[in-house]
Amino acid sequence: MTAQSGNHESTTRRSFLGKIWLWLGGVAIAEGAWISTAILRPRRQPATADRDEIVVAGPVDRFEVGTVTAFPTGRFYLSRIEDGGFLALSRRCTHLGCTVPWSAEEGRFICPCHASSFDLKGEVLSPPAPRALDLHPVRIENGVVKVDTGTTVSRLAFAPSQVVRP
Repeated sequence: MTAQSGNHESTTRRSFLGKIWLWLGGVAIAEGAWISTAILRPRRQPATADRDEIVVAGPVDRFEVGTVTAFPTGRFYLSRIEDGGFLALSRRCTHLGCTVPWSAEEGRFICPCHASSFDLKGEVLSPPAPRALDLHPVRIENGVVKVDTGTTVSRLAFAPSQVVRP
């Protein structure tokens, strides 16, 4: 009888371990599914309730030709180029996304991370940045400059058609 009860115990132990492995496999599959959906699910956009997507920069006359004005709340620079037109340049370097400050003394944007530099129009002067700074659409209504910070336009280089003239 002891042989029979020993046999019964090993079957119970074996079935118990089988159930544990089955349960662990189910947990692993559930974790894999959860990770897969987390990766494939689009990221939530930050709430824009505290900031408007259309930034009113100000009257055209406020901006002198050949100057750059920073708009920290909109995260862009408003550049007034030599012909009097406007470009709203993103503050993000196209290399790795560092914030690129404007250096009025040198007359260019200089990335503090990897030394890329850009001119008044956002064109690359020195690499490693692969392309010109991104743009935000500009429009001029009744002599007032407005910038749509909710839209970012990627570009390879400067083109005259990108400039908005009063």
